[in-house]
Amino acid sequence: MKSFTHTDVLRYTAFSTDPEGGNPAGVVLDAAGLDDATMLAVAAEVGYSETAFLTEEPEPGRAFTVRYFSPQAEVAFCGHATVATAIALAEHRGGPGDLVFGTPAGTVPVEVTASADGTYRATLTSVEPHVAEAAQGDVTEALAALDWAAADLDPAFPPRIAYAGNRHLVLAAATRERLARLSYDFERLATLMRRLDLTTVQLVWREDATTFHVRDPFPVGGVVEDPATGAAAAAFGAYVRELGLVPRESVLTLHQGDDMGRPGVLTVELRAGDGRIRVGGAGARIPEKAEGDGPDA
Repeated sequence: MKSFTHTDVLRYTAFSTDPEGGNPAGVVLDAAGLDDATMLAVAAEVGYSETAFLTEEPEPGRAFTVRYFSPQAEVAFCGHATVATAIALAEHRGGPGDLVFGTPAGTVPVEVTASADGTYRATLTSVEPHVAEAAQGDVTEALAALDWAAADLDPAFPPRIAYAGNRHLVLAAATRERLARLSYDFERLATLMRRLDLTTVQLVWREDATTFHVRDPFPVGGVVEDPATGAAAAAFGAYVRELGLVPRESVLTLHQGDDMGRPGVLTVELRAGDGRIRVGGAGARIPEKAEGDGPDA
């Protein structure tokens, strides 16, 4: 097994150009030879909701095999770490362009573009999504764990389980104030999520036709809340399209992290005739002096 030091981990934020905004991710551009236990230990030491590891480069330069680890477990797909990794590759290995990530959830194309001011933006294309009914008993248990009443839900957005690489339970708050108050039973929600194989619970509030505010409890990953969640954003795009809540061809803006003091902006693009969801955002390197222990754990 290869030797590994903390200097092998790059730190980037996704969905913000401010290192103190968005969702931070660890990125290891050369993880070949690292075993699962080492990758999990590195992710736990970094302390962010996910760290991405490039384990192979089957097509030198533009195609990579990527694995994602939270501080407690491997996850099949992570949107913000995908964006962070793509931007890290652009900065360290060849600039903007098209990339292909082979992930445990499937193949994820990513396009990286550069703006006039030199900042990068990455847009991932999800695996084929799907949306399923959520059992009433499971919704009731989720609400109890969150300390939400049934009346706190927006009836226009029925609970569903949405998938675009990971499974997420979508619950819509009736008011912005309800969304802002997040204090939940960590272990109770984690137990439900493990039983249902959920990665996050996607809590949303609709501001206008194409603008949403979202929050993502992530107890199964060992953190209270994920600051900006690309995989959940893709799943949410599939959800609103499936239920006819937005036109089949739409560009949505999701604001996440505001209530945590880490504001980020995610763009979700739906294209007519293509079932996959595109999720994009900016990113930035986190300098040494700005590095911390990651989000709340």
